[in-house]
Amino acid sequence: MIVRVPDIPTEGLSVTDPAALGTVYRDPSWRLEGVQLQLERDGLDVFVTGEVRATVSQTCGRCLEPSAVTATAAIDVRLVPRPATGDTVELAPDDLDVDFYERDEFDLSALIEAETALALPMKPLCREGCLGLCPICGGNRNVVACACPPRPADPRLAVLKDLAARLPH
Repeated sequence: MIVRVPDIPTEGLSVTDPAALGTVYRDPSWRLEGVQLQLERDGLDVFVTGEVRATVSQTCGRCLEPSAVTATAAIDVRLVPRPATGDTVELAPDDLDVDFYERDEFDLSALIEAETALALPMKPLCREGCLGLCPICGGNRNVVACACPPRPADPRLAVLKDLAARLPH
C-alpha cells in the first residue's frame, strides 16, 4: 500500500483493516492477522506507531519441521525525506528508528513486512520441549525414539572435562 505523505490528514490516518492493505508480504505463507497503526504528519516527517500481528511459517531450529509462529511487532518509526545523494548523513543513537521515503510517498506494506521480520524469534521452535534431530542417524526425536548410542566425547576436549572442579571457588 503506497501512502502519499501530502494525503495524510492533519488529524492523522488510522489503519486498522488488514484486508484494506491487500497483499503485504512477499511470502504467500505469511498472513497479516491484525493491524493497529496510526500515521501522523509533522511537517515533512511522518510518524508511524502501533502494532501488527502476523502468522508466519518458519522452520524449527531443532527438528527442521515447518511450524507456524505468531509474531507481534510494535511499530514506532519516523519517516523522513531521503537526503540528496551527495549529502552525508550522520545518524545519532536516537535515529535508529528512522527510515526514509522518496517522492513524497512510502510503501506501508514494506514497512510492515520489515517490522514483522524483525519481530520473529532468532531460533524458532515448533514447541517448547522440541527434542530435535539425532546427531547419529538424523531422525526426528519428536517422532521416533532412535536406539543410536551416544556419540563419544571429542578427545580434544578431554582436558576441559574437569575444569570446573579445578577452578578455585
